[in-house]
Parts: sequence; C-alpha cells; structure tokens
Amino acid sequence: MAAQPRVVDAHHHVWDLAVRDQDWITGEALAPLRRDFTLEDLEPEARAAGVSATVLVQTVTVAGETPEFLALADRSELIAGVVGWTDLTAPDIADTLAALSELPGGDRLVGLRHQVQSEPDPEWLLRPDVLRGLAAVAAAGLVHDLVILPHQMPAATRAAAALPGLVLVLDHAGKPPVATGRTQPWADDLRAFAALPNTVCKLSGLVTEADWGAWTPEDLRPYAETVIDAFGPGRLMFGSDWPVCRLAATYTEVLDTARALIQELSEDERAAVLATTAERVYGLR
Repeated sequence: MAAQPRVVDAHHHVWDLAVRDQDWITGEALAPLRRDFTLEDLEPEARAAGVSATVLVQTVTVAGETPEFLALADRSELIAGVVGWTDLTAPDIADTLAALSELPGGDRLVGLRHQVQSEPDPEWLLRPDVLRGLAAVAAAGLVHDLVILPHQMPAATRAAAALPGLVLVLDHAGKPPVATGRTQPWADDLRAFAALPNTVCKLSGLVTEADWGAWTPEDLRPYAETVIDAFGPGRLMFGSDWPVCRLAATYTEVLDTARALIQELSEDERAAVLATTAERVYGLR
C-alpha cells in the first residue's frame, strides 16, 4: 500500500487555564472546551494521524500569549510555525514585531491574527490604523490570518486589494453556514476574495460550522468544492482546528474527512492541500 503523503496541520490551538483564561469559552455548548488542552495532549493524536509539523494559532487578544507560544515552539519538534497576536492599531507595531522575532522561538513567528469576527464594525479591516498595522505585518515578512464571519468577507476583499504585498490567509473558509445548507452569499463573496492573488484559504473548521452531532462528509462537500474551485490546491491548506474540532469530531476524523473531500484531486494537488501550501505560505522550516 502506498504511503500516505506528508501532512502539515496548519491550524491548531493550545491553552492552559491556570496560565490564562479563555474568556470566549462560555455557555453549555462550549463546556467540553473548558479544560486545559496542551501540546502533550495534541502530540500523540497528531503523530498517530501522520502529522509531521503544525502551526500553532493564537486564541486570545492578549500580548503575553505570543511570547509563550514562541517559547513553546522553540522547545517543540512538532510546532513549525506560530501565528500570534499583537495590537494592529499600535503606532509601534513594527518595533513590537522586531522584538518578538528576537525572543526564544522568534524564528517560528510566521504570522499574526486578530479576532475580527468579534469586531462589531463589519469594515474594521478597512480602518486606516488597521491598514497601517497590516502593512507593517507585510513589511516584517509575516502573513495575516483572517478569522471572520461571512458578512465581513467584502471588507476582507477590499483590504486584500489595498495591500497587495500582504498574504491574507482565510481561516475556516470564512465560516460558511454549513448547518443551514445554504451557500449564498458566502460562495460569491468567497470567490471575490479568492480572485486576488495574495489570498489563501484553510480547509479547516467546517465540522464545527455543521450540525455537531449529525454531520457527514457530504454535508461539507459543497463548501469544500467551492473553496477548491475558488482558490485551487496551491492556495489551500489543511487545518484541524484542534481542540475546537472536538466539539464535533476527533482529530483523526477531521483529517480523514479532509482527505475524502480532496480525493478527486491529483496526487500533487492533494500534497499541496495537506502540506506544501502551508510550508510555502508560512515559510515553515
């Protein structure tokens, strides 16, 4: 039997509630996430699934988290990159990014992310101070991950057009309404975003946009096919979204589902989605 292609998990989290609260974990539905999820918890699941490298992504808009993640990556053979957080609107963001790069594990800093999905202004990304911050991210040689809701996609497209030197990575395919079965207007807005050459997308987070207890791979297929068609395998990367995915699926189920959704692609195209796009976009070692 042929060996499975190399896998890079381009999107996962960890947290220790004794170090820092995760104030977004509220309500009964998210209660299974209100516990520690550490790298030691992830490693056996990732290794068993054949994952050779990962990208650790920020969870809270707290400056102290990024140095902690860089230090964790510095001690880890699994974490190849960190997408951190700093205040995009701060006048001294360039100095902050330079300082982060000098910390232990600073060479693992590959991008930044902000919880744009929580911003009440649907055009937050287009604020002049935010655009200045995003330009500084590009100047530092980093990418920016976008965690947005579907109604924020048009602003993301305009921001991408305004900043052609910045690579924008769309997390979780822009959170389409999988549980409803609807694809519009998400699909048209996604295609407009994908039409810009400096945009990339993660095949991640779809299981938790579906019915957690009753989803099937076929429920996800229309959304995955839209993303594959819009971006192409060379601008698409797999992410587990562990441990958030555990609300709806195990780590192995998420990866097996991704493999099923891309099974019609060629061998090289599957390799791009599962590893090489993430390695190239994030500059992983």
